[in-house]
Amino acid sequence: MIDWHALLVPQASLLELILRGTVTYVGLFAILRFFMKRQTGVVGIADLLVIVLIADAAQNAMAADYSSITEGAVVILTIVFWNFAIDWLGYHVPWLTRFTRPEPLALIVDGRMLRKNMAQEMITDEELLSQLRQQGVEDPGEVKRAYIEGDGRISVIRRDGAETAPRPDKVEEAT
Repeated sequence: MIDWHALLVPQASLLELILRGTVTYVGLFAILRFFMKRQTGVVGIADLLVIVLIADAAQNAMAADYSSITEGAVVILTIVFWNFAIDWLGYHVPWLTRFTRPEPLALIVDGRMLRKNMAQEMITDEELLSQLRQQGVEDPGEVKRAYIEGDGRISVIRRDGAETAPRPDKVEEAT
């Protein structure tokens, strides 16, 4: 027998659920924004955060950790709301953009690695050189500028102006 009342009627206050979702989202956003730029790679911080939080909230609702589906849905909607709100505010409020979308940080200028900036992002020489190789650059001396972007990717501008897009894996044919 299905207990429809327990399934659909929340046990916790909806305001409490919204507050819990808000505090969780904002707290994790701040942690990812300020401490984990390098680790996020090609997935945007907000995207990664939304995926993790929605998965957790949905799992809790499905596994009956919440008393009702409604509670899980309220937390999921709260997380989606904050993701949209932060993106919207970052787009419409210029000074807030610095918080929602970090500025690129220079790692190489005129072939010289900026150790202070690399240390700030905890990027080793080996990691940076690996990223350069993946973009077809063998020596930092070939680089006019390299930046770690807000989403954790490293962009490279070569001195000679050649493209530095990541190279696809090449399969060499036997001739």
